[in-house]
Amino acid sequence: MEMKKSEKSNIGLVQFFKDLFLNNRFFYAMFGIIVLFVLSFIFPSLLVLSKLLFFVFVALVFIDVLILFGSKKGIEANRELPEKFSNGDANNVPISITNHYSLKMYCTVIDELPMQFQERDFSINTAIAANQKEQLTYSVRPTERGEYVFGALHIYACSKIGFAMRRFSFGESQMVKTYPSFLQLKKYDLISLNQSSLQFGIKKIRRIGNSFEFEQIKDYVQGDNIKDVNWKATAKRNQLMVNQFQDEKSQQVYSIIDKGRVMKMPFDNLSLLDYAINAALVISSVVVRKHDKAGVFSFSRKPENFVVAERRNAQMSLIQESLYNINTDYSESDFGNLYGHIKRKITTRSLLLLYTNFGSLDAVHRQMNYLRAINKSHMLVVVFFKNTELESLKTQEAKNTQEIFDKTIAEKFSYDKKLIVAELNKFGIQTILTEPQNLTIDTINKYLEIKAKGLL
Repeated sequence: MEMKKSEKSNIGLVQFFKDLFLNNRFFYAMFGIIVLFVLSFIFPSLLVLSKLLFFVFVALVFIDVLILFGSKKGIEANRELPEKFSNGDANNVPISITNHYSLKMYCTVIDELPMQFQERDFSINTAIAANQKEQLTYSVRPTERGEYVFGALHIYACSKIGFAMRRFSFGESQMVKTYPSFLQLKKYDLISLNQSSLQFGIKKIRRIGNSFEFEQIKDYVQGDNIKDVNWKATAKRNQLMVNQFQDEKSQQVYSIIDKGRVMKMPFDNLSLLDYAINAALVISSVVVRKHDKAGVFSFSRKPENFVVAERRNAQMSLIQESLYNINTDYSESDFGNLYGHIKRKITTRSLLLLYTNFGSLDAVHRQMNYLRAINKSHMLVVVFFKNTELESLKTQEAKNTQEIFDKTIAEKFSYDKKLIVAELNKFGIQTILTEPQNLTIDTINKYLEIKAKGLL
């Protein structure tokens, strides 16, 4: 029993020294007293004052430590992490702190952030009244998908005396998964619900098609397809009757994400691949709200993460998980494999949103045969990006020969992007040339425009 008591006391003593920290104010006061003692050799009258201040200083330190360690509970804190983070957006992390001391305490909050944020000086200073609870909130902006592990939450509390601090540590490691930007879904809800948001000046054409969505039975007129004759209705009416069909209202829309090396380029700490993933998630939500079928897949060397286009309750969850699990080594993309995969897997005419990035006209010419072949069976929309750094360089005034050279190169690359748009449009391929930050809204606008015109 005596051994156990001694062990407990030793553990308690070790813990005491682990949690005790001295503030800067302690060292400033100590330095001042030492200076007075040194000066007392020159001015003996200062010796009494130096001794008095020293004893007052020791007493205050003792009282300060007694206040901090006199309470068993002291400070309680809890970090409430969300279920998941939204990639590329500001995510709030709330912290609740309860002060069980009978005095107002001054606290420094230090949270061990995940290594992906690379922040080593994160801290929040706050003051909490006696026996009160305070809610703090800070925000983090993840820039890559994956698992983010938070360490312990540390609270350093000190009284108004401020010579010493007591450390309180809470919580074990907590992990949060960072998914594609689901916060943008709420942001663009209004656009998806407003059917007429972009239809001004666009005449919608109602097309009579030969798909499998039945509309009505009507009298046969010259020019109707003989294959559509309804023989049962003809026998009942004793005259030729034909089935009339219309274009399917629930059409397939696939987001195809190129995860090759051209999508590694970063803008505002996010890669083009992550911009494309975020946009694919939002456009899929808009498509489902418009009663169409949404699907996604990615490709580089070969197609992966394939989600069949459907309109069901669990579709958005499947798409979100598929986009979260996209991994890449940023290898060279194989458009030949992409064409073969589309031909095998997507048999119904669909709208294909291809997120990629062409840097030059030669790059487009190398893949043009595959793009034209895909566009024959489907409606292909090629989405690629402006280089915002080059666009800003174009507008700057050139002051020397080097800057003139840089500006000329920037203008050439910018002009090449316009030539790529013209080349694709020449073969009937729809395009979206956009800045990364405007990708989502431009993609939604294009989809709504195609729906309004009835092109699909």
